[in-house]
Amino acid sequence: MNNQFMNKLISVENLARTYEDGANKVTVLENLTLAVTYGEQLAIVGASGSGKSTLLHLIGGLDTPSSGEVMIDGQNIHKLSAKAQGGFRNQNIGFVYQFHHLLPEFTAVENVAMPLIIRGDKRDDAYQQAEKLIDRVGLVNRKEHKPSELSGGERQRIAFARALVNKPKLVLADEPTGNLDHSTALRVYDLMCEINKEMGTTFITVTHDLELANKMQRQLKLEDGQLMAL
Repeated sequence: MNNQFMNKLISVENLARTYEDGANKVTVLENLTLAVTYGEQLAIVGASGSGKSTLLHLIGGLDTPSSGEVMIDGQNIHKLSAKAQGGFRNQNIGFVYQFHHLLPEFTAVENVAMPLIIRGDKRDDAYQQAEKLIDRVGLVNRKEHKPSELSGGERQRIAFARALVNKPKLVLADEPTGNLDHSTALRVYDLMCEINKEMGTTFITVTHDLELANKMQRQLKLEDGQLMAL
């Protein structure tokens, strides 16, 4: 790997995202720069509509920048083909959202195993790995339940297990506790911290909750298209 990236998992340079709104252009991010080291826990706060989700989507390759670049582990993710991007995400990135996005027709273990099955792992091996992660988040006795049979906090913990099952270098979490009560939110964040320490996983989390953000190693605020120290 190029020495330039040895301590950086993520390097974002001059990132901009502009949307067309009828005859107007709306600039959400402008010349944004960000560096995130391996194993770091970063919280990004900001008002609704400030572009936090857009930034996560750009870092994760789910959206295309108007200009600038995103390097992850030395790879410019936006220079990859759509197929190669999908493969890169599957191998390196986990996603957790405010709304868990679990597939309602599948059980917890099937949901968690899905990324491994998609990448071609044997089904039995995928289920075995999924069960280990479900046990890790304290829900092994709920593994055969479907999302509708789980509480909000349980669904979110299953979503974390799914994000971690492929042992990603990076987890992008978009308001992951936004629908949880305070005590459950704290448990989810404690789980993130434990996994960070045990697996060395890098977390970038966007949140409105300053108390929860302060549990992360570093906090930044997104305002007027730019990141600044909180």
